[in-house]
Formats: sequence, C-alpha cells, structure tokens
Amino acid sequence: MRILLVEDDTALSLGISRAFEREGWRVDVLGDGQQAMAEGLAGQYDVAVLDLGLPRRDGMEVLRHWRSRGARLPVLLLTARDELSDRVQGLNAGADDYLTKPFDVPELVARLRALKRRSDGRIDEVLTVGELTLDLAHRELMHRGERVRMSPREIALTQLLMQRAGRVVPKESIIGTMSSWDADFSENSVEVYVHRLRKRFAELGVVIKTVRGFGYVMEPAPPPGEPPPAPAHGLA
Repeated sequence: MRILLVEDDTALSLGISRAFEREGWRVDVLGDGQQAMAEGLAGQYDVAVLDLGLPRRDGMEVLRHWRSRGARLPVLLLTARDELSDRVQGLNAGADDYLTKPFDVPELVARLRALKRRSDGRIDEVLTVGELTLDLAHRELMHRGERVRMSPREIALTQLLMQRAGRVVPKESIIGTMSSWDADFSENSVEVYVHRLRKRFAELGVVIKTVRGFGYVMEPAPPPGEPPPAPAHGLA
C-alpha cells in the first residue's frame, strides 16, 4: 500500500512513517497544505492521511480541493478538534474516516487497512470466532449482541488474532503490529496483553493458547468434555 501522509508535526510524521514502514507500506510525507493540493491528485496513492491543522492551506480546504477535482482516494483525517461539528464537517467534505489526537498507532494502521479493503470492494468487514464478532469499520467487539468494552490496543491485538484464527501468530508479528513510535512493544508487553485477553475471552467461549517457542493461536473453546484441536503448524 502506498500512503500520502500530510502532517506538519515532524516528530509525529516520523513516528507514523516508521509504523507504516514496519507494515511494508510506502509513505510520502508532506508538511503543508499547499504542497498537498496537487500531490493528492496524482492518482498514485491508495489512501491519504490528512491533518486538519496545516500551514498555508487548512486540511479541510485541501480535502475539498481534492474532491472538487475528482480525486477518489480514501482519506483519513487527523484532528485535534474533538467537536462533533468539526467531525461532521470533515465527513461531509468527503473524508472517509477520522481519528482524534492523541491516538494509538495500531488503531490508525487498522483503520487504514479497513479503508483499503473498502476501496478494493472487499466485504470482509466483520471477523468472527465462536460467538465473538469484530466490526472492523466501527472497531467494536460484540458477544451475543452485547458490546465488549476494550481499549484501542486490545482491539488491535484481538483483530490480529481473529484474522488468523486457528493459526499460530508469532510473537514477532504481534510486536511489529503493536509497536508505537515512542516505545517498543516488548515481549513482556505481549505476554501482559495476551494474558489479559485470555482471561476476558475465557468467559466468552474463545481461547488463546500459547504455542511455546512460536506464539499464540485463537480459536473457539471446545464443547465441554471434548479435547481441544491441535493448532495448525503454519505460522501466520
């Protein structure tokens, strides 16, 4: 995936770029709205991440310019404005999604994946394991119709495990996905979060098993009295 990142905060744009590069994505970074006016019309990007508070040209002006010129690339807005009217204004101007600062990098990465899937016409917007369902568009985990309240980082790890349900997810994959730009997500962090999710999901009919030396596998809990299936050997 090739991404246009328009953000004038140098430290923030560097951190975001590094997170994207860990995903194997290509990133072009611009620091002001004037530069972005023409760049977003080039047709070479899969998605744009656009800050609203830009020098020279406001992000909202950039977005309206792109849409008025027929640019159809998905756009995710980054904004420090948490007013409902600002969010509605951005969506009405043609944005596809938004995040309010501060935000967690895993959530930004997950939202961009969802935007790319929608732009490709893919419909796998809901993941299901047992009686758990994860709505990728709205970032909500449900169990029998009831919302399971989780932090953005817990949702990101849950998504990673659910996307590869029945297969072993290596610790290295989890660390790479969950790392933020200001601190590495260590092996100890992985163990803490997996332990936390394991306890919560045990009551919801889903298990997370440790495959020693490799990683973790999520799957529906077996019916009472039935032995659990062996996890697939292929690493995800």
